[in-house]
Amino acid sequence: MNCVSRIAVGCDHGGYRLKEAIVRHLRRKGLCVLDMGAFSEESMDYPDTAYKVARAVAGKRAYRGILICKSGIGNCIVANKVAGVRAALCHQLRAVRLSRQHNDANILVLGSFFVKGPMAKKMVDVWLATPFEGGRHARRLKKIEKIERMNRSR
Repeated sequence: MNCVSRIAVGCDHGGYRLKEAIVRHLRRKGLCVLDMGAFSEESMDYPDTAYKVARAVAGKRAYRGILICKSGIGNCIVANKVAGVRAALCHQLRAVRLSRQHNDANILVLGSFFVKGPMAKKMVDVWLATPFEGGRHARRLKKIEKIERMNRSR
């Protein structure tokens, strides 16, 4: 199996069932998955897995990441603290497309309260297939990278 396109996936206890469905879906498609937990529905703290996934993406161990918790909000906040990560919380297909086209999002964040199995799988498929448009959006990403560099030196 070619693992050049490894996808890091993580969740907390509230996203566990949806994560398991997404991991199975990705593997059925022949994609390499780096499952970073949680590994049960036992209560755990979402920052632990969100940080692991974000570091895997920022460190190039995975080219993309997917995070799942109940609302998605906490995971998105944690992931976006890591330089080089552009995590997008999406609850609908149009937002998924735009997160890739305009923001070159490298982590998709889903909330299991809002997105259920079949739609989540469709969202993941669209997100993985949608290219970054570049152009004026690339200029904006350069500005985000500049902000990250300025904050690292503080």
